[in-house]
Amino acid sequence: MFAHILVPLDGSSLAECVLPHAVSMTKAMGAKITLLRVVEQAEMGGRTRSIDPMEWHFSKAEADAYLKEVTGRFGAVGIRPEQVLLEGQPALRVIDYAHANRVDLIVLSSHGRSGLSGWNVSSVVQRILWRARTSVLLIPAYQPASSDLTGLRYGRILVPLDGSQRAECVLPLVMALAREQGSQVLLSHVVRRPELPRRAPASREDQALADQLTERNRLEAAKYLEELQSRLPFSVSTHLQVTEHVTAALHLLAPQEKVDLVIISAHGYSGGTQWPYGSLAISFIAYGSSPLLIVQDLGPEEIGPTEAELAVGERQKN
Repeated sequence: MFAHILVPLDGSSLAECVLPHAVSMTKAMGAKITLLRVVEQAEMGGRTRSIDPMEWHFSKAEADAYLKEVTGRFGAVGIRPEQVLLEGQPALRVIDYAHANRVDLIVLSSHGRSGLSGWNVSSVVQRILWRARTSVLLIPAYQPASSDLTGLRYGRILVPLDGSQRAECVLPLVMALAREQGSQVLLSHVVRRPELPRRAPASREDQALADQLTERNRLEAAKYLEELQSRLPFSVSTHLQVTEHVTAALHLLAPQEKVDLVIISAHGYSGGTQWPYGSLAISFIAYGSSPLLIVQDLGPEEIGPTEAELAVGERQKN
């Protein structure tokens, strides 16, 4: 589970929507927590703008005072976070700090000082998500947030599972949160109908074969969920659905069940190691509307660099 939790803040009220979640996770995990603020230098036209030394000094002093004020709020609820003040580009500094200090979980607001937008996450958050290579708790900043640091409770937790051991890596964390907060846990499995040839209408034989395979998979999924229920040390509910669109079904399920948190593994049975997330995690990042905890099942060294990273690295060498 999580031993070191990192909470990047930029001084905005939008970014502070993560604070109750950070408190809940810290208490449930018994983890060390670090509050991080990055003082950035503004850019104009792709170039770093020169800044007055006095202005820079005031910016750092303001950021330091802000961290101390938030730390005081945590102290009032029995948590003593570390404070870290860095300078530079926010996304890069957050990523570098996480890698250098063995951060297990980064708690991120979807938006911060730049304000809300039509995108599900801001550009800074997107960079952190793609390069941090660790578990991430993503909180939608466009939903109502509470200033009460101890009032948050994950009453209902949705856990999509595909039957793989990789997807089940989230279960120890789910158990810890459920015990700490008395949460109701919903385990969901979606059976996908097999695709049929589309150039011509499916024959009766094709349709019968598809129905037979679908029913077989449904029965196996039902057996899997029943077996999982029997070996978990707490009571859970299950949801089994057959559909052609797995991800869409899960997106609809979260609001229907009024869940407070979705917990998924970064990869499932079909996920490789070339990317930090599988297709389900990417979809929830891009389109999800519930607080989302992605548990990274791979170590940082197991996730390969992208072609863009390799190309930039080669240019920097030359």
